[in-house]
Amino acid sequence: MLVAFSVTPLGAGEEVGGLVAEAVRVVRESGLPNRTDAMFTTVEGEWDEVMAVVKAAADAVAARAPRVSLVVKADLRPGVTGALDAKVESIERHLRET
Repeated sequence: MLVAFSVTPLGAGEEVGGLVAEAVRVVRESGLPNRTDAMFTTVEGEWDEVMAVVKAAADAVAARAPRVSLVVKADLRPGVTGALDAKVESIERHLRET
């Protein structure tokens, strides 16, 4: 499965980059395939391991912020691996062909 999520600290001031970095650090240290962009971090793996990483990332932010907003989007495709890169490669291939 792929899970794209965003953790936003609330009530922690305007500069939240350091807090968001703590969430990303949790993801990167998980060892699961992942990618971070300007809006979301996407993680690939099995349900239980991915959701545990999302929870740990939110908990890392919650430890330093009075409130946390969490947005999660999941793509559940049993038996599929490598989708983190394959989906992007498919789009790039289509763009080259047109």
